[in-house]
Amino acid sequence: MSGRARLALCAAAATLMAACALLPLVDPATWLFQAAFLLAVQSGVGALTRRVPLARPLTVTVQAVVTLLLLTLVFARQQAFLGIVPGPEAFNRFGVLLQAGADDVGRFAIPAPLSDGIRLMLVGGVLVIGLAVDALAVTFRSAAPAGLPLLALYSVAAGLSGGGAAWLWFLLAAVGYLMLLLAEGRDRLSQWGRVFGGASRTPGPESSDGAVAPVRTGRRIGAVALGIALVVPLALPSLDGGLLDAAGAGVGSGSGGGGTISAVNPLVSLRDSLNVDEDREVMSYRTNSDDTKDMYLRIVSLDDFDGTAWKPAQRHIVDVPDTFPAPIGLGSEVQRSSIQTRVSAADWYAQDWLPMPYPASQVDIRGSWRYEPVGRTLVGDHGQNTRGVQYEVTSLLVQPTAEQLANAPEPDPALKREFTEVPDSLPSVVRETAEEVTAGSANHYEQAVKLQDYFAVSGGFTYDTEVQVGSGSAAIARFLKDKEGFCVHFSFAMAAMARTLGIPARVAVGFTPGSAQPDGSMTVGLRDAHAWPELYFEGVGWTRFEPTPNRGSVPEYTQPETSGTDVPAAPQPTTAASSAPAASASAAESCSAQERKLEACPSQSAPAAVGSDDGGMPWFQILALALAGLLVLGVPLLPMLWRIRIRDARLGGHGRTEADVAVYTLGAWLEVTDTAWDYGIEPDDSQTPRKAAARIVRLGLLEPPAAYAVHRLAAAVEQVLYAPRPLPTAGLAEDARQIADAFRTSASRPARLRALLAPRSAIRVAWAASARGAALSARLAARRETLLRRPSGQNG
Repeated sequence: MSGRARLALCAAAATLMAACALLPLVDPATWLFQAAFLLAVQSGVGALTRRVPLARPLTVTVQAVVTLLLLTLVFARQQAFLGIVPGPEAFNRFGVLLQAGADDVGRFAIPAPLSDGIRLMLVGGVLVIGLAVDALAVTFRSAAPAGLPLLALYSVAAGLSGGGAAWLWFLLAAVGYLMLLLAEGRDRLSQWGRVFGGASRTPGPESSDGAVAPVRTGRRIGAVALGIALVVPLALPSLDGGLLDAAGAGVGSGSGGGGTISAVNPLVSLRDSLNVDEDREVMSYRTNSDDTKDMYLRIVSLDDFDGTAWKPAQRHIVDVPDTFPAPIGLGSEVQRSSIQTRVSAADWYAQDWLPMPYPASQVDIRGSWRYEPVGRTLVGDHGQNTRGVQYEVTSLLVQPTAEQLANAPEPDPALKREFTEVPDSLPSVVRETAEEVTAGSANHYEQAVKLQDYFAVSGGFTYDTEVQVGSGSAAIARFLKDKEGFCVHFSFAMAAMARTLGIPARVAVGFTPGSAQPDGSMTVGLRDAHAWPELYFEGVGWTRFEPTPNRGSVPEYTQPETSGTDVPAAPQPTTAASSAPAASASAAESCSAQERKLEACPSQSAPAAVGSDDGGMPWFQILALALAGLLVLGVPLLPMLWRIRIRDARLGGHGRTEADVAVYTLGAWLEVTDTAWDYGIEPDDSQTPRKAAARIVRLGLLEPPAAYAVHRLAAAVEQVLYAPRPLPTAGLAEDARQIADAFRTSASRPARLRALLAPRSAIRVAWAASARGAALSARLAARRETLLRRPSGQNG
């Protein structure tokens, strides 16, 4: 193999090794096989064009064109001319997929499902990075700058995923880059002829590889440098959390006290939560409190307002104390009671902050957590998050009266100065509206209640999760004018208006109490995510208000029916946050596709890429090897690729006619029977759908949710087969995917690999080919018989 071919192979391998950092972002990881196959084709085309040889810019252009053709063949075949040449419809298809992928990225938590849009973003991104690496390292013979696109690929993946396996992805990317550098160095040395590596230590003929000594030295230097890069950071103090530290890794200063936290805005998670299609359970809890309508599970407070956004201020964090200090500002005359709550977080829910009732006084939890005293929150340290944790919280149920809030004295000047600060860029209409709404108020409490009622009752505002969050200093003014938004708009606006009135205010982010279950527990879903303002009253402390209509519960101390006694009024039923019909819609700020455009490297005016002819292979041998490599890589993956394709076709979109309903329903049922077949349950066509469903549930040992999905699909099939006018049944594709997930979860690792790489149902391809061959033979035989029987045209 020539030096150029070896260098191209190392460039493709380095790109794939760096792309492994993207594996935690989506599930399943089958996209990587597709990317590897297409990257091999792209690299082979580059090797062929360099062997011709072509000018360097022309080589890159040919590779880019082939890459576009490959992406068209895979993702826009039906919209392309001859299935491979892209036209306006194909480019429009790319735009639709990219937009859908961007929406899916904003909708789903990590790991996201592998939709067509996300697959295009991943595979296309890897091919673009691979093209840049190949062009820099091989075509322009400059491997060192090729580390920049590799670093970009790794950085994006590491910034999104985080987690404890980040060191593994860094190791893979670094090893790939070192391989690329060593291959380029060896190729450069080989062009100078034989390299003198010192006298031979043993008598005998000289080594045929004169570059052994320099290469060995380079490997040692690379290994030492890589070891230093992995080991030295462990001995250095942890850095504060930053923009790419979304998972909370390194927010503290090791195991000692002190440290700071400067986290990213948690509203990103809130937007994702309100944007889900399925209200997945985030956590469940049990409490000894008789009234759960005020059991808001608070995650973090946003107390830094710069006029464009609310965000957490940079705070010092300390070790978690055995008992938290008394809440700031809470006087002894305010009625309170201590409650215990035991919380169990879902295995998939990874949040940096710990959801807790406010104000918590004690937390019993395992893991690496730190305490932020001002917000009274717990934050994960060095990658710790809430995934699957169980903990018990002792908190206070504070029950102030309207009289106590109305008679609250002025707060501490330092606290008031910090939490009433508003920027000069805040539009004047915010202050003017606040003063107009609260005109005639005798104290800050009356002002706060009037602000709450203005948003929730009398102001004509509409709760709408389709409204984008917006940004900039005019966002609040625009919300006050349009009067449409969701909890982020209402809480931001009320907190900002309260500050203009001299009331200390901040925004809290967390979850509403959730929904009661028959066993006495409470379940909290993604759609229970919420934001609300907290206002400070001396003698009571930070106090919750609820300006968002139809969400959560209005505090009793703000309701007109509240009596003047210390005993709050009887609790009123609360509307569960998960029951709001609009909460499932997207409330996200526009998560538009961020197109990363890779600029072409400026071409040096070199006439042509001239490689070393020593040891080189003719172009037809390179082509034969490339085709053989494609066959070796592609043929074993054909069954898996066929299953992926047929699954997407069966569970994809469909029309609304009766024929379309029948095809879609039968296709979903066939996908379920094929999935069961892949895991060892052979189909029995002699059974009715109902009996076949019972057989799949029994042999597959499916849990009740998956079993229900199987029977639901069987009922839909029976309706299609026997009903005079079959009606469409919604959610069949989701049922089929749920059943597949159940099989995948319960199966052993060898069984999962067999079902993925060598699915039994792929035999249908051979059956279909045999049937088509038999039909073709029958048609040919019929045509031959017709020709033999045709009259000769002669008269008898």
